[in-house]
Amino acid sequence: MSKESGEKLTGVQKAAVLLIVLGPEKSATIFKHLKDDEIEELTLEIANTRTITPQMKEEVIEEFYQVCLAQQYIAEGGINYAKELLEKSFGEDKAKDVIGKLTASLQVKPFEFVRKTDPSQLLNFIQDEHPQTIALILSYLSPAQSALIISALAPDRQADVAKRIAMMDRTSPDIIKEVEKVLESKLASLVNQDYTIIGGVDAVVEILNTVDRGTEKHIMETMEIEEPELADEIRKKMFVFEDILLLDDRAIQRVLRDVDNSDLAIALKGSNEEVQNAIFNNLSKRLAVMIKEDMEFMGPVRMKDVEEAQQKIVNIIRKLEDSAEIVISRGGGDEIIV
Repeated sequence: MSKESGEKLTGVQKAAVLLIVLGPEKSATIFKHLKDDEIEELTLEIANTRTITPQMKEEVIEEFYQVCLAQQYIAEGGINYAKELLEKSFGEDKAKDVIGKLTASLQVKPFEFVRKTDPSQLLNFIQDEHPQTIALILSYLSPAQSALIISALAPDRQADVAKRIAMMDRTSPDIIKEVEKVLESKLASLVNQDYTIIGGVDAVVEILNTVDRGTEKHIMETMEIEEPELADEIRKKMFVFEDILLLDDRAIQRVLRDVDNSDLAIALKGSNEEVQNAIFNNLSKRLAVMIKEDMEFMGPVRMKDVEEAQQKIVNIIRKLEDSAEIVISRGGGDEIIV
């Protein structure tokens, strides 16, 4: 996400900005109270967030503060009490806006969790239910989802379910909640399984492999605090600058042929001694001395510049891998083939 000033952010984008601003430690605490699919959605959005302007930062923090105040006031004395206090603090228009956003967010459509489930898998859980129960569930799904499920039902049940949907008028909230509760319980194991099976990790890795280094580091730091096993799984599929140590000498030499010397000097300025040695050992003595002198005389370097230079080199490595000029072993598998 790269938003210009004045461009409206979605709720998920605002949440991503807020988590980045709060930092890994506080964000990890918030993640503990979220569901797996929410964590995945936010992680993807954070990975897509490339720039945060000062104005964007201030607006998101201010809105978050106002919503927190509204929730506190509602808990203390209800909607009218909250509206009255907010009007005194922010004015009538802003109070209406905040209360409107908050009450809208509290209105969750029934079977929200089901709409994120693959229809073919959902079919296995509801096809043996009473036709009225199936009709109730389908009436809250998207037309596309409902069409896939109803077409897969036994022919003698298709018309019955369709008829019940057509004739459905009002259903008791208690009945809806009970059906939701039972179905969510049945789907619990499926949802947890989907998080790894449908390629969520691969999707995150693909994005993290293309974002700037600062965003990549922030996401991984957050994930390592909250979900260390998941972070390890992601890292095994990624290639970061420090992973150049995984390449053999011939692979490193091939990579260095495409690297600009100025980028290399800046990248090494922010790397550890082991990485520096691996690079210098694969340069000619003359070039190694020149790079070291450049590093010494360039003085302090902004971390942003170091990250950008390192990212350029990582991009070269990934490009060479894509063209099969080098092959990188991931996850501790076979040796690297060059």
